[in-house]
This record gives sequence, structure tokens and C-alpha cells, in this order.
Amino acid sequence: MSSLSYDLTLAGLAVGSAAALTGIGLIVTYRATGVLNFAHGAVAMVCAHVLRQLAVGWNWPLPLAAAVTLLVVAPGIGLVLDRAVFRPLSVRGAGPARTLVASLGVFVLLVGGAGLAWGPGARADAPALLPDDPWVQLGTAVALAAGVAAVTRWTRFGRALRAVVDNRPLAVLGGIDADRVAAAGWAFGSCTAGLTGVLLAPLLRLDPYGLPLLVMEVMAVAVAAGLRSLPVAVAVALAIGVAQSQLTRLHPGGSLEPLVQAVGANLFVVALLAAAPALRGLGVPRAPDAPHGTTPALRTGRLPDHDGRAWLVCGILFLLPLGFAGGDLRTAVQVPALAVVLLSLVVVTGRGGQISLGQAAYAGLGALFTALLAAGRFPGLPAVPGLPALLLAVLLTAPLGLLTGRPALRRHGLATALATLAFGVAVSRFVFAQPYATAGLALDRPAGFADDRAYYVLELALLGLALLAVAALRRGRTGRALAAMRDHEPGAAAAGVPVPALKLAAFAAGAALAALGGGMLGMALRAFDPASYDPVRGLLWFAAALVLGADSLLGAPAAAVLLVGLDSGAEGGAAAAVIGVLAVLAGRLPDGPYAAARAAAARLTGTVEPRLTPLGERIRGRLAPVRTPADRMAEGRVPESRAPAPPPRSPGPALRKPLPPPPPAAPVPPVSHRPAGRLTARALQARYDGFTVLDGVDLAVAPGRITALIGPNGAGKSTLFHCLCGTLRPAAGRVLLDGADITHRPAHVRARLGLARTFQQLAVFEGMTVAENVRVGAERSGVADPAAATGRALELLSLGGPLRATPVAGLDTGTLRRVELARALAGRPRTLLLDEPAAGLDGAEVAALAAVLRAVAADGTALLVVEHDLDLVAGLADTVYAMAAGRIVTRGPARRVLAEPRP
Repeated sequence: MSSLSYDLTLAGLAVGSAAALTGIGLIVTYRATGVLNFAHGAVAMVCAHVLRQLAVGWNWPLPLAAAVTLLVVAPGIGLVLDRAVFRPLSVRGAGPARTLVASLGVFVLLVGGAGLAWGPGARADAPALLPDDPWVQLGTAVALAAGVAAVTRWTRFGRALRAVVDNRPLAVLGGIDADRVAAAGWAFGSCTAGLTGVLLAPLLRLDPYGLPLLVMEVMAVAVAAGLRSLPVAVAVALAIGVAQSQLTRLHPGGSLEPLVQAVGANLFVVALLAAAPALRGLGVPRAPDAPHGTTPALRTGRLPDHDGRAWLVCGILFLLPLGFAGGDLRTAVQVPALAVVLLSLVVVTGRGGQISLGQAAYAGLGALFTALLAAGRFPGLPAVPGLPALLLAVLLTAPLGLLTGRPALRRHGLATALATLAFGVAVSRFVFAQPYATAGLALDRPAGFADDRAYYVLELALLGLALLAVAALRRGRTGRALAAMRDHEPGAAAAGVPVPALKLAAFAAGAALAALGGGMLGMALRAFDPASYDPVRGLLWFAAALVLGADSLLGAPAAAVLLVGLDSGAEGGAAAAVIGVLAVLAGRLPDGPYAAARAAAARLTGTVEPRLTPLGERIRGRLAPVRTPADRMAEGRVPESRAPAPPPRSPGPALRKPLPPPPPAAPVPPVSHRPAGRLTARALQARYDGFTVLDGVDLAVAPGRITALIGPNGAGKSTLFHCLCGTLRPAAGRVLLDGADITHRPAHVRARLGLARTFQQLAVFEGMTVAENVRVGAERSGVADPAAATGRALELLSLGGPLRATPVAGLDTGTLRRVELARALAGRPRTLLLDEPAAGLDGAEVAALAAVLRAVAADGTALLVVEHDLDLVAGLADTVYAMAAGRIVTRGPARRVLAEPRP
């Protein structure tokens, strides 16, 4: 090996060793807590700053400064994060979406705090903790990995750690202190983050933004190891470090040389870009009704869109800058542009429910394309004037939204977050930071709008158009479909929503809005500034949109005012610090800061909820109309013993009386339906992880008949249901609907062909009202008059009157069951599949449900019911199939099958 190759190898080993430490810390934290710590790089940066402050600023001896930093400060940060941020989220059962918001909140909080404490500038005087010898650093990483592996495999704590990772509730029942294990994982992960920071700081310039981003890039080694294998993480880190170092010698020449050198210098980014799409459902629990997993909705508080006073205040804030002059107005022109960028997150994240951490890249591409078009440097196009250049840049950027949309088609949760983050980092490194793309670019404002005040008026007009477009999208048919996909993706597909196409459309629309805002921001600054669109700033934008309400039209302008106002009126980092605090508190403020502030104000002013007097209650009770059985079912009275859902919101006093015994069910009006179709399964086989779950299942569901499927848990009923509905593709066999093979048709296509379903675990869209939930089923099934179909379904299930305009969030189990069934019936299905429809219902509700199902079957619809209530099956089903061990063991009339002994 030549001297140069040897030196480059040693340099690569030094970088790879630091990356290996990052991978070790991320894996240990994830395995102990289930949290992919996006703040790992920020912790590393803070620890590096602390070491520099102690050793350089306060002249402490380096060994003492290092001991305090790595043994006190770093693990202390981890313990604080565990106790103050992530343990409360775990106690509240928060999903990966809220955990992600909290992690990003910690990231921007630490970045902003570091900017306030040490200034935003870069420093080159960070002390070196270890000698320059790369073998020492390599030995440190390998020894640490070996020590962690030994502790995990051979110690009592390691066994407890593995138990918590495999099944935390079962481990707790076995006497393991899971909180202690999680705290130890956070302390160790933060310690390795601190070690990574102090090792990398001497090799780089220490600043609050660059080091955290670099550590996020080397997250690729943990992702490549599947967040499980320490040896793989160490090997990948060392291999990438050495390869990246060796590629610095590559000089191919020609026009591609800058790009090749950029790739060689950012090999960790390439690895992240390649590894992130390989993860499918990271951080997403697998639900019984969603075999591929589904992401809990990114539900945050929202500003009151329908409050005229809030809009008045927002309008005044945006009109005030017209009276500014000089530097104040030059700062204010950034606000409308940033508001348009944040509106892109309203479409993608707030309404569509997709985690997108790459919107800054699309904003930067919009600015870059605008500058290139205006300068006549865009390949194949002549020079274009300012405003047409901006609009053309939007059109050019929108299709690029598919680059992040396509990976999201089969991924959920943190896997989508990693994929979009990788895209944003790649665009920043390979496009914005390269002279071949951005050198010498200026960005002039459109003719007639060069003055700050005139340009601000143009921005307000563009912002108004963007607000109108997003408002129309949120309120229309597409907006309802997006909200359904956000709240429950499998349920939306079962209702006929084309989820893949809708995801792509959401990302494309989000990219277009981000490009429009990015171009406006570039014109406001009169130059293309890559720092304005770096990935760290994109994370700050994402966190700001989330904490102020991602599904709120007012949230985007308010966040823009907050971000620009704080950073212009205070030291750099103030906006990040404030947004970080709000994001960290997201777990404790589930309805958002606005709702929390209103509640606190109500408590301080002594405002109480108005209540009726005893006389008023008696009058209301006398004026209450005579209640039919359907009305009693609509009241949703569910005994505690049969209602697993949270208690409903407090009803009026007239509804608090105990219900009398239910009389015979009232007649149910017929349902207008499509020509009925027979559903047939032939020799279906399905396997999970090498185990056969379905073994040659044959089943037929006849029109006008009620077919029931029974069997013990683990018999394969849910898997068969998924194969019939299209949420799972069988390994062999066929599914036929009225003789047509639909085996390979997705769920939303089957819904449009007339196959509707309900779910064992309630599948309702919590961001909508009762009527909106039902209307989604009518609109997406292709009925001629969705409004009329919605009204008929609501009437059939006794969901009319004031209940139809009630948000479904907080309703009781019985009412939600009827909402889900009404949504399925609104599409006039040919075949209806019901998965445990009586779960959580009391006797009166079960009787009313049976009456509805008999009427639906009598009208010609084919019904298949999976149910554990054998009394309901005996009184309802015409034909019963009994399953055991993945096979149909018997079939026939209900009386005969139910009388047979079962294993």
C-alpha cells in the first residue's frame, strides 16, 4: 500500500470510528426505548460546545473537562430527555408520530439554545480529546461496541434489555423495571453522542448547525444495520469512512467531475439515501386490521380557522409591514414567502398525514429554478421574465414531489421520515452546495415590483391565492379523501380512496407550494442563498407547522410570523428555541398550545361551562320526544363491561337516565344497492414469516344471504378477511367477485367494484364529522348522487339530526360502529364484509344491528360476518363456516354447525 493510500485509510478510519459511535448510540437507544433519536446530532453538538467551553473558555484541564462532559453532562441530558420528554409520551401511549415531533423538538431546541448560548458562528478551536492516531479512535469504537454486545448478551441487565425490546408489557409483568432500562438506554445513547461530538469537532468547524446535520447524515450506519446489529453498524461505518477518504483521489475530468467529487465527499449521504428506502414500517406497530402497519395520524392542535377574530388579527399583522420602512420592511418581505412554504406542509402533513422532512429541498429547488430561468441558464429554455419564471419553476418542481411520494407508498412512520430527510440532505449536498449549480446566480424581482413595498403587496396576493387553493382542497371531495387517508389509511382504502395516487398527488401539490414559497423567498432576498434552504432549517419549519397546527390555514402564517419575528428581533437561535420548547411540550399539550392557553385563561378568569338549572332539566326531560329503539341506539349507552373505548363526552341531562328494556326492533327501510354479486374464495393460501396461516381455504358468500365465519383466535379468520378485502395478497388461490378474478386488485378498486368492509378495530376518520365520514364512502364508490346516498345511510343507522354534524372524536363505541357501517352502506355495496360488528355493543344495540343486517341482506346484498358472539350468529346467519388452524373444518346451516363440538 502506497503512503498516500495508507494515510487516506487512516483518515477514513478516524471518520468511520466516529460514525460507528453514532450508530452504536442510536441502536442502543432505539432498542431500549423504541425511539429513533433525531436529536442525537444536537446532543453531540452541545457536548462538543460544553467541552470547548470548559477546556478553552474556562481553562479547565482537558481530562477533567472531558470527564465532566462525557460522564455528567452527556448522560444527564439523556436522563432529562427520558424523564421530561419521552417517558410521559410512553405513559400516554403516544405513537411514533408524536415521538417524532418530540425528537425533532429536542433537536431544534438544542440547536437554538446553542445558538443563543455560543452564537451562530463556526469555531475552529475545539480541543482534541484523543490523539491524532486513527488506531486509537478505531480501538475506542470497537471496544465500545464489544462492551455493549457483551453486556447485552451475558449480563442480567442485557437480558432485561432484550426482554423489554421483545415485549415491554410482558417484561413489566415479569418484574422488569422497563423505565429503568429505558433511562439507562437514554443515558448511554447520549454519552455516545457526546463522544461522537467531541471526536468530530476537532476535524470540523464547530457550529450549531453543521455538526448536528453531519451526525444525522451518519445515521445511515444505524439504518443500514436495521437498528439492531452493532457489528454491522461498525463495519458499515468503517467501510464508508475509508471509501469516502479514498475517493478524494478521484479526478475523472470533464463536466461530471464536480458531481463525482461531491458524491465522493458525501458518501454517508449516499448511504442514507440508499438505506432509508429499505426500511418499510420502522416504528409502526402492526395492528390486527392492518397487516402492513399504519401510522397513527399526526394529530396536533390547530388554530381556529373559523374564528373571524383570529383571521382579523392575522390580517392586521400582515398589513402592518406596509407602514414599515428600511430594514424592517426588508425583513418583513420574508414572512409571506415562508407562509407559502409552510402551507405545503398543511397539504402533505396536516391534511394528508405524511411525514415530510424534505420540504426545504423543494423550496430551494423553486428558488434555484427561478434564478436559472430568469438568467437563461436552465437547460433547453431561453431566458424568462421574473414572474413567469417563478410560475414555470413551480411547474417544473411539482413532478419532483414524486421523488419523496413514491417511497412513501409502501412505507409508514419513521421510515417515511428517514426517506424524506435523506432526499432533503442529498439535494442540499449535491445541488445547493455545489458551485456548478449555483455559482454567480442572482435573483431579481419581477418588473414593476423591485421596491420592497410593491413586492410585499405581490407576495400578499400570491399568499392569498395559495390560501384559497389550500382551503378549497381541504373542504372539497379531495380534502375529505386526504383526511380519511391521514386518519386511517386501511379504512380509507376500504372506502374506495385510491391511497397510492392520493399520496403522490399530495406530495406533488406540496412540492409545488414549497417551490412557490421558495422562489418568493429568493426574490425577497434578491439572491439564491443555499443556507436559507438547508435541511436543519427544513426540520425547524416542520416542527413549527406541527406545533401550531399542521391542518390549520392560520397555522402556516402564524408560524411564519413567529419564525421571522423571533430571529429578526433577537439573537440567532431564538425561533428554534421557542419552537423546540413547544414541540417538546407536544406530548403534554395534545390539543396544541392555543387550546392550552384558552383552557388556562378560562381557569384564571373562572369561566365555567354553562349548565341547566334543576328546573331547566325537568322541562327538558318533559319536552324530550318519545324515543324509538333506533333513538336509544343513537344515544350510545354502552355498559362499562362491554365498552373498551374511552367514555363518551358527557351527554345532556335528559340522556343520563337509565334506559328501559329494549322493545322489539322497529322495521328498517330497505337500502338501494347495486346488483348483488357472489364472493368466492378458491384454495386460498397465505403465509407469514414462513408459517402457513391459510391452507387451501374455499368459501362462498351468496347474494341475499348472511354467511358467518367463526373459529378460535389464531384460526386464520382475520387473514382470510384481509385476502378477501385486498389488504393482503394470498400466496396462492383466487378471489372472485361475481365470477371476475379480483385476486390482484387493491382494496380501493375492490371497494369501487362493490365490495365494502368494516374493521375489527374501529376504522373511523377522527378529524371529520359523522356525515363527512359517511360521505367519503359514498363519494369514493362511484354512486351517482353521493349526498342522497349519505342521507339514506345516516337515516338507516339513526345518525341524522344534530348527530350528523358531530365530530366522531370522543363518540362512544356503539355510535362509532354505526358510523363505520353507514360509511360502508353509503357506497351501495354488492358484498358487505363485517369484522366483529357487535364488539363493544350492548343488548339493545346488538338487536338493532341485527335488524339492519337482515334488511340489508333481504335487499339482495351478500353479507359475510366474522363474529365471536355465537348467539348473534345463531339468530342471524344462514350459512356458517368454522375455521381451525387455517382450514375450513365444517360448513353448513347455522343450527347444525353451531351444534357440532369444536376444538
